[in-house]
Amino acid sequence: MARTATIERTTNETAIKLNLNLDGTGEHSIETGVPFFDHMLTQIARHGFFDLEIEARGDLEIDAHHTVEDLGICLGEAFKQALGDKAGIRRFGRATMPMHESLASVVLDFSGRPFLVYNVPLPKAQVGNFDLELVEEFLTAFCNHGGVNLHVNLAYGDNLHHIVEAVFKALARALDEATQFDSRVEGVLSSKGKLE
Repeated sequence: MARTATIERTTNETAIKLNLNLDGTGEHSIETGVPFFDHMLTQIARHGFFDLEIEARGDLEIDAHHTVEDLGICLGEAFKQALGDKAGIRRFGRATMPMHESLASVVLDFSGRPFLVYNVPLPKAQVGNFDLELVEEFLTAFCNHGGVNLHVNLAYGDNLHHIVEAVFKALARALDEATQFDSRVEGVLSSKGKLE
């Protein structure tokens, strides 16, 4: 059974087409119009071993907010769709990743109940033309539409690019772990018998 999803979202602010294969090799083609964000989404594909295709057009003449948030919505929906009833998956994932002087940790649960804890104090600044406050916006949208309980913590770091990249690499590895099958899991990994 293929664990794939295709999501298309069109609004007055964005037009997005996203294809996701959970059982891929990290192949990716990502074009959002926001180069630094493309670089971060590439980390999810490459380090999570997900095949990911994204074509996005947004009202970047205003700023990148709508594009980034709507991509969080689409990626969350894609994971939710590709996982189906979540039977046999590990459900939980965690990873701590370094990026030079920075160290970030992500712990997540595909519980079906979205919640974000985001302990990454970043200044109101940009990397390239990317507003760093949009990292939290992206993760919030991803959680809400993917049904993910997500905890993101920065242990330390100085370089803003390195901090954000460590977060995205940790997210990728935690997603990879949580979405993998475990032969010991019968049905869904829940004492209630369902995840929602």
